[in-house]
Amino acid sequence: MLISSATDFRAAAQRVLPPFLFHYIDGGAGAEDTMRANVEDLQAVKLRQRVLRGSEALDLGVEWFGQRYDLPIALAPVGLTGMYARRGEVQAVRAADRRNIPFIQSTMSVCSLAEVAAQASKPQWFQLYVLKDRGFMRDVMQRASDLGASTLVFTVDTPLPGARYRDAHSGMSGPHAGMRRIFQAMLRPRWAVDVGLFGRPHDLGNISAYLGGATGLQDFMGWIGANFDPGISWQDLQWIRDEWKGKLVIKGILDEGDARDALAFGADGIVVSNHGGRQLDGALSTARALPSIAGAVNGRMTVFVDGGVRTGTDVFRMLALGADGVLIGRAFVYALAAQGQAGVERLLAIMEKDIRTNMVLTGVKSLRDVGPELLAAAAASENLPCAQ
Repeated sequence: MLISSATDFRAAAQRVLPPFLFHYIDGGAGAEDTMRANVEDLQAVKLRQRVLRGSEALDLGVEWFGQRYDLPIALAPVGLTGMYARRGEVQAVRAADRRNIPFIQSTMSVCSLAEVAAQASKPQWFQLYVLKDRGFMRDVMQRASDLGASTLVFTVDTPLPGARYRDAHSGMSGPHAGMRRIFQAMLRPRWAVDVGLFGRPHDLGNISAYLGGATGLQDFMGWIGANFDPGISWQDLQWIRDEWKGKLVIKGILDEGDARDALAFGADGIVVSNHGGRQLDGALSTARALPSIAGAVNGRMTVFVDGGVRTGTDVFRMLALGADGVLIGRAFVYALAAQGQAGVERLLAIMEKDIRTNMVLTGVKSLRDVGPELLAAAAASENLPCAQ
């Protein structure tokens, strides 16, 4: 299949993946209204085109937490990435390393922290959920620290799993799910050989390292339901800030008040996120939530954002709306499933080209100059009322 744009990878991934895996990454909560709004609201943002601005020498680099990166992009934490390509987290971190951007490893990764860290040339970022098992949280933070992880991305918008109806229909969960997954894999021979056969162990590596035994895909949904903690509060989490000595980013912020609470908590950054529309269906899109949150923070912490980002133009739009950096999740997993490490590198190259084009056509030489002044008047007044 010809890949000429970032969005082509989705169709390519659908051809390769068993339906239960494709729909797990592709789907959202409930009627998927928030998931669609993430894409639609972001694409509705209009940029202010300028001409004859002399933008030949461009600086696409950013600095986060004292580290220089070549693009304003990080690969978001995505559970089960290792099921989308052979040892998928390893391939993803290699691609991120080659492009000099962060790869954020999920708690729910197939590959363990140690396996991924062995392939990385710089300190890694690790994502952690709020879980009932505090022993696991302490253990995994210590292992991440011992392996040189510099940044902990702490996800707070998942006190319980969202209502993801696609999973029951696709075979990720529900009656006879195991047999349905086996049948689907048989109909995707390329995936069955590359990942199903040679991509083993199909394990949740970080959880198994703690429990001392294999925790595979069949245990995934049950473990999530048993260990997410709906009763958690900011006061309950102070021990994490006290124990983690690296940078701390709070992921899952959609409200100005929560952003201020994260600042008071001592976070170094936040991720404006609705979990890709996979939690509260009907929540604000991140494109609509971002401007007011960035204004409330007012430069006192680093503001990342995710949700609906599929192209380099989407990255540029998020920067114009007030973000310091952008996390991509589904987009890189589609590319990984389609072409492995090479696909992720190709996606990033396409996005880089998009960003360069946007910089030239809006008349900026550095990403430091990208902000709300690049939004066309219609975007600010009509499409994004929360930006006022």
